[in-house]
Amino acid sequence: MTAQTDTPEQDLNDTIAEVAPPPKPLYRNLAPGDPAPWFHQVCTSHPNYAFSSVGGRYVLMAFFGSAGDPIAQNAMAAVMAHRHLFDDTKICFFGISIDPQDREQQRLKEYMPGQRHFWDFDGNVSRLYGALPQQGPLNYRRFWMLLDPTLRLMKVLPITEDGANLPGLFALLDALPAPERFAGTELMAPVLYLPRVFEPEFCRKLIGIYEAGDHEESGVMREIDGVTKPVHDHSFKRRRDVTIEDRELIKQLQARVIRRIVPEVKKIHNFDATRMERYIIGCYTEEDGGHFRAHRDNVTKGTAHRRFAVTINLNEEFEGGELSFPEYGPRSFKPPVGGAVVFSCALLHAVSKITKGQRYAFLPFLYDDAAAKVREGNNAYLDPGMEPYKA
Repeated sequence: MTAQTDTPEQDLNDTIAEVAPPPKPLYRNLAPGDPAPWFHQVCTSHPNYAFSSVGGRYVLMAFFGSAGDPIAQNAMAAVMAHRHLFDDTKICFFGISIDPQDREQQRLKEYMPGQRHFWDFDGNVSRLYGALPQQGPLNYRRFWMLLDPTLRLMKVLPITEDGANLPGLFALLDALPAPERFAGTELMAPVLYLPRVFEPEFCRKLIGIYEAGDHEESGVMREIDGVTKPVHDHSFKRRRDVTIEDRELIKQLQARVIRRIVPEVKKIHNFDATRMERYIIGCYTEEDGGHFRAHRDNVTKGTAHRRFAVTINLNEEFEGGELSFPEYGPRSFKPPVGGAVVFSCALLHAVSKITKGQRYAFLPFLYDDAAAKVREGNNAYLDPGMEPYKA
């Protein structure tokens, strides 16, 4: 028999809550070798900075919380004393603040090249990296985090009150090898390099179609307030495109890709490409200063279905305009006329500035039936001016 009590149920519950131990903070713990989470956040240099674009150099991050704290001030003074290390070529630095007063009182400033800060006032970045807990009391953990050029974690060190580990940290940065040798040897970008995809006469035909067509300024896809929108930003990309409408020509393009690219993708990546997006001829010109800064092709909801990018050069009478993969070093690729470079849409890549002539290229994306369902499902996230997709 259960003993009776005169204590009201509400009082009993309150008593239990009062004596129960408080929940412990639950932090995410990243370790060496883990990939650094990608994110978008307000930065001193951009209102919606894409961290996925940072690859190709070492990245030092300082999760200090507030520059009003003496411990954080000591850490930032050490960064300023070693400004020569942060050149945006070998190493760059990001501080992470969750204190709005840091911006309002201008306690933190950007120094270019190489030194920026994230305004992480919603705590999203700090939670992703384990400085703030996923749940429990909001105790901020201060630490340094060093990433390699592929944005994988190399080392984590605490930001300490006495700064005793600062000499060792900056000695480590000073001794880092060139970014292309971060793994101890030079790495080859994981791309397919395929000559003879298009015949020379077919390339000339496509160039003629471009010259006779309506040239449209090519934009970039960006996610703004959860919506994928085409944006024109000449500091980021400069290219003009012509869209192919002729159904017979589209069949000819598909036939060559199916015969000469799809089997190689299957052999190397065990992926069955069944769909092709975008039938455009692009042109980077010396006159426009044609280029495309480092980016990834599948980081918005409207582009998440893309699996492989294809670049097929249609001519060779140009200088600059070469394709590179910064996470794997400075080596660049210039396939011959009719030759292709095929690569995962998740790879960071860039097109260098054209310095002479113009470069023509056919630039589709490949994906499969499963990704087509993803594409259709993401119609709700497209800008109203973009045409919805039907799988």
